[in-house]
Amino acid sequence: MMKLLTPAQVRRLRNQCKLNQSDFWSRFGVTQSGGSRYESNRAVPKPLALLLHFWHLGQITDDDLAQAANALGWPRRKAAAK
Repeated sequence: MMKLLTPAQVRRLRNQCKLNQSDFWSRFGVTQSGGSRYESNRAVPKPLALLLHFWHLGQITDDDLAQAANALGWPRRKAAAK
């Protein structure tokens, strides 16, 4: 069975990426305030949890997420820092 990331692990991952909440969460279509709640133990919806899991494993890239967002007509997010 797949273990999903805990809120503390997600927060650590975001900090390791050196991204603020807005920049990190926007890649997943989540607002800063929503991301803050998820990092503070609010339940993460299963589809978002799956995206986070596969992104963390490198099976989904930032480009994949951006292409999907564009296909859905979502606003374009800022480019990720390298």
